[in-house]
Amino acid sequence: MTDEHEHYEAVVVGAGPGGAAAAAVLARNGVETLVLERGVEAGSKNVTGGLVYAEESAPYTVDALFPDFREEATERPVTDYYLHNVAGEKVETFDITDLHEHDTAWSDAVLRRRMDSWMADRVHEMASETGGGLLTDVRVNGLLRERGEIVGVTCDELDPIRADLVVAADGVNSELARDAGLMDWEEPEEWFQGVKAVVDVPPEIIAERFGVADDEGEAHLFSGDLFQDVRGGGFVYTNEDSLSIGSVFHLDSIVEQEAEPHQLLDNLLTHPLLADWLEGHYDEVEYSAKLVPDSKKAANPSPHEGRLLVVGDAAGQMQAQGPIIKGMNHAVSAGALAGEAFAEAKLRGKPEQAGDLYERKLRDEGVMGKLRPKGYRVASALGERDAVADLTDSLVSSSVGRLGVRLLGGAGLLEDLYSSPYLSQIVPDTQTPYVTLPTVIAEELGERVTGEADFEPKDLATRIGDLTYDTDVGNPHIELRDNSVEASGAAVTACPVSARDFGGGCYREETVKTNGSEQKRVSLDTQPCVECGTCAVVADTDWEHPRGGKGVEYKEG
Repeated sequence: MTDEHEHYEAVVVGAGPGGAAAAAVLARNGVETLVLERGVEAGSKNVTGGLVYAEESAPYTVDALFPDFREEATERPVTDYYLHNVAGEKVETFDITDLHEHDTAWSDAVLRRRMDSWMADRVHEMASETGGGLLTDVRVNGLLRERGEIVGVTCDELDPIRADLVVAADGVNSELARDAGLMDWEEPEEWFQGVKAVVDVPPEIIAERFGVADDEGEAHLFSGDLFQDVRGGGFVYTNEDSLSIGSVFHLDSIVEQEAEPHQLLDNLLTHPLLADWLEGHYDEVEYSAKLVPDSKKAANPSPHEGRLLVVGDAAGQMQAQGPIIKGMNHAVSAGALAGEAFAEAKLRGKPEQAGDLYERKLRDEGVMGKLRPKGYRVASALGERDAVADLTDSLVSSSVGRLGVRLLGGAGLLEDLYSSPYLSQIVPDTQTPYVTLPTVIAEELGERVTGEADFEPKDLATRIGDLTYDTDVGNPHIELRDNSVEASGAAVTACPVSARDFGGGCYREETVKTNGSEQKRVSLDTQPCVECGTCAVVADTDWEHPRGGKGVEYKEG
């Protein structure tokens, strides 16, 4: 490589919350900053559950970086927060608004296409004043190195670009983090998978069904027996004129149970409680999916290498601990701290120290402590042992356990325990908190709900057909390295756009007859891919993003 390549002081890869925050802080400090986004527009590749939080203890909040953010880029403030324990048609609901409001200045429901594209406009204006700007339809495919040192990035659509700082905010499937050895896809237990339907519902119906005013909103979580024993749960968030309805599960549990993600979503959509909310108003406008890092296990405490600083999902910075689900706020903090670290290091005349300074800021500002709580490491070391987990499950389901649930529930103590921020952080990732205990709570304390869905959820073929794709013909972004069922068969069911009996999805299981023998093989069609990356973890593949502007385009996100 030569010095003829274009040079910027900073290149930020990805225009989501982490990238936007990094670019905003860099630009405010006069750092010449170029932002590269692979989608046709910021947000077109992104999906959230989702709520964005402003924490009182956070070093940065998104509205502080982008004035008017809440007025122009979000859906509704979330003012009430509930957890529904489900056993069949019996439901026991806990009000956990106190947990939601702990350390919370505000929290709003968002849709990524609207939010990210709004921030991208501001980022472009700010970065342009430094001599940089924001470019879409550009896929950064790797790190530019000289004599082994990172000196910039390489792209599909542009010549290599040199930079004094590279911020990788390229999401959960970060090619830059993997290139630098800061992320791997080896362990399914380090990931969640979420699927979501956006359902159009008029504001007046949302107001009627949920009892909220224009400046109010609700969040609902679901756990118990409605998800086929898969560890995880469901959610409903009220947007301005739609509902985000989805589910998030541990990926290893999806694989173990051979569960089909779209079917788990349908279980929630057709539950009697949802039937009451959606009666006469089921109009699903978008189906989407996303892989999510489990920060307790995947958050990198040292997310930097040379000139590369990694933020957001690319650094595993997604906090999902019991009913606490936060990610975008941590991406904002991390991105801003990365920009701040470079600006300070540059001012000292030692820009090469930006990575170490970024790591120190993540620790000293309390971000890493939230992402990887010490209490969880202690609790999980014992609580996630199979023998202990099985014993806990048996105890909760026993007559003694049920008596305890009735006594604690009758005194209102169970609801208080679920609202404890500390307990939420340390709860082990076992069947007990997601399935066994919520089911027992509903069976012992719940009331029967009687709603009946007057609709059938869209089938998978229709959901895929409704999405917008610009297929990169001749350039498949996934290739199977081993198409045996043993190596890649988990993708047939775990892929959110495939199913065992559905032939139109990404992954298919086939029986191949050769020389009188039969073998089960897996085949792949990347055309309907939603780019969640699930198969990169559960199958033996070469996985990369489609080229800039190609692949799926989310309208809601």
